[in-house]
Amino acid sequence: MDASDSEKTAIDSLYHISSLVSNTDEPKVALKFILDEIVRVLEPSSASISLINPDNKRLELEVSYGLPEDWSDMNLALGQGITGWTALHGRSIVVPDVREEPRYISLRPAIRSEMAVPMEDRGMIIGVVNVDSEKVDAFSEHSLKILTLLTNEASRGISRLWLIKQLRTKAKQLESLINMGQGLVGKLDSDDILEGLAREGRQLLDCHVCALFLITPDKKELKLHKMFGRDGAIQAEQSISVNDSAVSAAVHRKKQVEVTDLAFTEENDFIYVIQREGLVSMLASPVVFGDEVIGVLNAYTRRKHRFNNDEKKVFATLASIGAIAIQNARLYSRVFASEESLRRNEKLTTLGMLAAEIAHEIRNPLTVIKLLFDSLDLEFPEEDVRQTDVHVIGEKLDHLEEIVERVLSFGRSREGMHSRQDLSQLVRDTVRLVRLKLHQQKIELQFQPYHEPIFIEVNKGQIQQVLLNLILNATQAMPEGGTVLIETSLSDGNAELSVTDSGKGIPDDLQNKIFESFLTDRPDGTGLGLSISKRILRSHRGDIELKSSSPGQTCFQFWIPQSK
Repeated sequence: MDASDSEKTAIDSLYHISSLVSNTDEPKVALKFILDEIVRVLEPSSASISLINPDNKRLELEVSYGLPEDWSDMNLALGQGITGWTALHGRSIVVPDVREEPRYISLRPAIRSEMAVPMEDRGMIIGVVNVDSEKVDAFSEHSLKILTLLTNEASRGISRLWLIKQLRTKAKQLESLINMGQGLVGKLDSDDILEGLAREGRQLLDCHVCALFLITPDKKELKLHKMFGRDGAIQAEQSISVNDSAVSAAVHRKKQVEVTDLAFTEENDFIYVIQREGLVSMLASPVVFGDEVIGVLNAYTRRKHRFNNDEKKVFATLASIGAIAIQNARLYSRVFASEESLRRNEKLTTLGMLAAEIAHEIRNPLTVIKLLFDSLDLEFPEEDVRQTDVHVIGEKLDHLEEIVERVLSFGRSREGMHSRQDLSQLVRDTVRLVRLKLHQQKIELQFQPYHEPIFIEVNKGQIQQVLLNLILNATQAMPEGGTVLIETSLSDGNAELSVTDSGKGIPDDLQNKIFESFLTDRPDGTGLGLSISKRILRSHRGDIELKSSSPGQTCFQFWIPQSK
């Protein structure tokens, strides 16, 4: 083939390479197309395309022609052999006779001449195209020119495919991150959140192992809570001193820490887990809520790997979402624990009516708390949920003050504590207090208010206490979830409210006694909720009754005179 024919063939190959690369999304498939074209034009005895691994800076064989199959795992250091020299210096080379070339590494004894051209992407060497022949002086400068043209076109095509693949990977990661965030924040159980965070972290980075450490209450250790690999959960119970690990830098600096080779950094007990699982590289992201580091989320690989900026950003975002989810779960747990504690202490509230000195002791610190809270002068924008929380806290402090005063002045008239309230709005305010518990127990609350406002003259805190007792009793009857329906109505000048649940119902032998003090069918109950509710309603010239109860439906109804 003369020069003009070879140039025409090369031009045809350029168009062919461009067309072939455009018809595939996989870089390795495109490399195979490219190598086939190079072989068709230059007719070498063997050929290969090797790419530089950014993690270990070695040339790894991607596709080949005419080479033994067991060479597929061959890799060269930069500068090693003709191919390595080309990658290191970024210069093409033609070797007429490899037997006279000291840089040549003999892999096939029959090879006599070799030609190598670097692949370049935006000023960086990304690989090398190499062709061999069993003939001496098989490649001319003209052959080098053709191979350079084909290699440059191949580099551009592969760069486009890599860019497209990166964009698709980013889009997929962002989509996964959104889905993971929604799933994690929607969970209220701490163990589910910790497990989900480790599992999703491994999947998001496609790493071999992801582990979640949380800081112990004394701030001295990081305790391993969850660890997930490709085959599922990994059992390990380890604690690391916050000052005795590469991870500690993530805690102290509140920044990500990357370790390429764990064998030279970790010297604590966790090294045994690292060795057992064959872990090599690590990316540690601090789990930060506000200004406090509450843990560390770690991604591990089983080969040396340098995490790119996209991987670091998406992993840091997952850690931030995890921090919010973990903190929310902790807050929910405290709220529920406080709620249960209050319900267990209802008996003390009743007995406290006979022990005014207790209320006297409470009043002084309560007054201090109220004064300090008022002095904080907390103000947030109306759309900020914290403004609602500040309002609720202030309202509840007033409620507590009223309770103390009621105990101290037991028997005196409490008309001054009553105010005109919209019953429907009072229900909405009360439901807001238990919305998290209902969500946790998978209970759907339905509210069907009367078509117009119903005003009543009541002590708001006391009526809310009645509503809370009825709603919480309903949740106890539906441990597997269900529905609570609240309805308001008017009848004969009375404001009426009913609470209906889909729970297991009240036993027949208890239905006539449920308003008696200390009567309960729950091991952790006090038996005071309904009796206190009845006393409160009667003090408001109203009453409460059990309308009906059977498996699948229980309905309580109370009424209070309407305010004109």
